[in-house]
Amino acid sequence: MIRILAADGMEASAIKNLEESGFGVVNEHYELPELMEKIKEFDVVVVRSATKIREPLIDEALKTGRLKLVIRGGVGVDNIDVKYAEEKGISVRNTPNASSASVAELAIGHMFNIARHIHSANVTMREGKWNKKHYEGIELSGKTLGLIGFGRIAKEVAKRADALGMKVIYTNRSGHKPENDPFRYVTMEELYKEADFISLHMPKLADRPYLIGKEEIEKMKDGVYLVNTARGGLIDEEALCDALDRGKVTAAAVDVFKEEPTKNERIYTHEKISLTPHTGASTVEAQLRIGEEIISIIKTFFA
Repeated sequence: MIRILAADGMEASAIKNLEESGFGVVNEHYELPELMEKIKEFDVVVVRSATKIREPLIDEALKTGRLKLVIRGGVGVDNIDVKYAEEKGISVRNTPNASSASVAELAIGHMFNIARHIHSANVTMREGKWNKKHYEGIELSGKTLGLIGFGRIAKEVAKRADALGMKVIYTNRSGHKPENDPFRYVTMEELYKEADFISLHMPKLADRPYLIGKEEIEKMKDGVYLVNTARGGLIDEEALCDALDRGKVTAAAVDVFKEEPTKNERIYTHEKISLTPHTGASTVEAQLRIGEEIISIIKTFFA
């Protein structure tokens, strides 16, 4: 029997489908010391963002030679040493289409939050405070949204922002403008100068610690709003807090963090930051789609 480890959980209907198809599924999270032993017992490992598949873990799996496939239930694969795994004969797959709409809607939701102080007012109202005069916000309509990265999720954000009346510009690493794209491609420098809101949609960088640090923030418009639902570590958290404190950045929204769960008290207590605990793909619909993609990948791989 082909055995599958769902290391970070899997949608119940997907587990049922796989088991009814003759696969053995263990839906359990192991911390690294135990996982180093358990991984030798499985043909497939399915992870989300919590479990990291790094070289030492891959080396342990190679001792039995059983592991053939690693699947990341989500878009990015930066928690997997992909090149090393594939050099050792272990295939790596992900589910790039399943969660795009959910992450895009969270990004838009955060924009509403920080534009209208919803995150702050929700807290102070529960403290019995009526701070109506403190919460004059802005409308999203008519504002320029700059998207850094223009993959599946960013395109979904662009469509929704356009429907809200925002002007959408974007930049990407390749410098390639897709055919029939209705939005305007700009350089990174142009995006910093023009965007009222900036939303990040890129994987982690291999060549430098941050995409956005103090220097990059200084190039942005005064009063810019920043949103990161992509990857923790793309924004220098200390530089962000400094910029919020002095008003260079009006507000920020953060779903992903350099360390998760975050221990950066300055980040999670800052009144100008709208926070969520890495919930971009945490919708019923996305989990169903992720499960369906995982089923398809496994059945095709072992056909």
